[in-house]
Amino acid sequence: MNWNFYFSGILYAKIREETEALTVRILDIETGNLGEERPFGEKENVFLQKLCSRSIAGFFEKKAACEEKIAQEPEVFTLDGERFTNRRRESYIQRDKKFPMDLFYENGKIWAVLMSGRDYTGILVKEGMEENTVLKIWDEVYPDRQCFGVRFLGTEFVKTRDGEMLASDVYLPSEGQRFPTVLIRTPYGKSRGLEGYYRFVQRGYAVVIQDVRGREDSTGKWMPQYYEIEDGDDALNWIAAQSWSDGSVGMTGGSYLGYVQWAAAASGNPHLKAMLSSVCAGSAFVDLPRRGGCFDSGMLAWCFSVSEQRMRPDLMEQENWDEILDIRPIEDIPKKALGRELPFLTEWLRHKDMDEFWKKGNWHLNYKGGPVPALIMSGWFDDNGMGTSEALELVKDWPEGTWKAVLGPWKHSGNADYDLHGIHMGPDALRYDMDILCMKWLEHFLKGIENGIERTPALEYYTLGDNTWKNGQCWPPANTEEAILYLNGAEDDSAAGNGAACGQGSLSFRAPETGGRDSYFYDPGNPSVHIIDMSENELEVPEDYTVIERREDMLSYTTEPFKEPFTITGELAVKLYVSCDCPDTDFMVRITDVDETGRSIKLADGVLCAKYRNGFEQAEYLKPDQIYPVTIRTTKISNTFLPGHSLRLTVTSSGKNFIFPNSNTEDGFDSTRMEKAHVTVHRGAQTPSAAVMMREKD
Repeated sequence: MNWNFYFSGILYAKIREETEALTVRILDIETGNLGEERPFGEKENVFLQKLCSRSIAGFFEKKAACEEKIAQEPEVFTLDGERFTNRRRESYIQRDKKFPMDLFYENGKIWAVLMSGRDYTGILVKEGMEENTVLKIWDEVYPDRQCFGVRFLGTEFVKTRDGEMLASDVYLPSEGQRFPTVLIRTPYGKSRGLEGYYRFVQRGYAVVIQDVRGREDSTGKWMPQYYEIEDGDDALNWIAAQSWSDGSVGMTGGSYLGYVQWAAAASGNPHLKAMLSSVCAGSAFVDLPRRGGCFDSGMLAWCFSVSEQRMRPDLMEQENWDEILDIRPIEDIPKKALGRELPFLTEWLRHKDMDEFWKKGNWHLNYKGGPVPALIMSGWFDDNGMGTSEALELVKDWPEGTWKAVLGPWKHSGNADYDLHGIHMGPDALRYDMDILCMKWLEHFLKGIENGIERTPALEYYTLGDNTWKNGQCWPPANTEEAILYLNGAEDDSAAGNGAACGQGSLSFRAPETGGRDSYFYDPGNPSVHIIDMSENELEVPEDYTVIERREDMLSYTTEPFKEPFTITGELAVKLYVSCDCPDTDFMVRITDVDETGRSIKLADGVLCAKYRNGFEQAEYLKPDQIYPVTIRTTKISNTFLPGHSLRLTVTSSGKNFIFPNSNTEDGFDSTRMEKAHVTVHRGAQTPSAAVMMREKD
């Protein structure tokens, strides 16, 4: 039996399945042709696994056992501890696993395996069945199926305006003289993930992979998000001046690799013609490392991984994260955990407010020039989701067809999980066409090919609860309207406003006629927990907060169970009227979906350091017994609260693992002295604390 393996529509391997063994013809990267047939061994499996993050050999080892299960066509089957559920009697999707295998079957036999990732899809398919998969669309985009060979031109050193040298590996197609270019700028090493970039060369693009300043083989000082506007501008100018360049450049990549795209675009460089922006990092006080003016402890795993000249992902995994996060001052954390200073962390800590240091690398603030066609990809649970929010703010007034956003039920790693921390995202949570969208975007804006991508809906987004993909032309969608849920007390809350019992507050669309208040004591020595696995380096995953919400330092306000579906899409603004007997504290809010059993699943959250309630440039400390309005911006979400479910808002002052606990002193998160704070949320006609959201109209 013959199988073909495709990566982003390119035939990478032809596999022959014999009774006792597998043989394979692997694509020769340099020639663009399939090599000679040989045994499918570990070397061949590793090569394909670098592309699709799955073991193809492992699939064939389990194939017969899977088909034995599938022949019964159960709703669910397990094999070697792995769970698969049936989707519409056409496939079994692998559950509870990052990078799942989706098994398409007919008459009890598997005929294709689809494997999605952030911006790619790998397909293993029986020869002759390609037309029944997304490969049919690839043939429409590339009817000639041409695959260029890849030639490595060498490592060039791009000189920056201040004399540093940026190490840049250059790859060219085997045919042609001048090419549009795809630029990747990375702090993780220019050879990391290289195999995934060959597809651009194979489609006729030059590819330049560059170590950012101070990383790997580039010179200079490593200061995250500081030099990237100017260095991106210099890199684009260098590419346009090369003999192999046609002057047009696109950029791709996610997270920090997404940030550098917007930084380069902020420079106004005329050679940047397109961006493939995945889960892009944003500005310091909106996204990382100082969201809402707080200090993100959750990003320490990332800081550890880039603490040396070369990437060290193993440093993310620390067995004693709880103890590490308690070390003060924060500057001493790397000294005690890693045995050395972390210079960029030390520098960050010197800049308490949003000063010129933080503003220098702020692409949102510094953006100049015109629109750069941007394909924006992110998820509701992306821990750089606020960066994407800034990108959506920036492009909202750009001309039609110059931006497109795809927002899914994904975490930072993107289009790669049906289940996040045990929460099912639905059978259609993953897409097989992300790479098609990306390639069509580049083809149109770099090569001028009329493929209609600019006429597709500007917005594609996934609504949880409904578990469906929807379209729109703007963000938030035009079919939304503002809805306000006001904070109220419990049913027995006294008219005198002495406060509702903790956890028993209510949310109502009707503004309260009488006042009230709810209070808690926040102890920095016993902070509430933000439920993540620090070593996973994912800060915004959904989780069940039912137990956490029972804490006495957390207020919760809940709607009556909805009788009809209620859908919200967009960010939320939580407007609170607060008082505190300490000069500073933090406010952390969460929006959760509470089902009929009382299980409370986090959908969106937001944080704000109280002293920055009027702006991040200057601290304004609190005075006892004075009431202050604060507005807390949350992450994005699209969720349908099903009949019987409720919407809950929780308010607290801490989230260990996410932010360093505020000491409640003027020294904030980095103090060795801590005070307990008495915090009050005021509500009512004169102090209308509320959650403002965008509701989808019927």
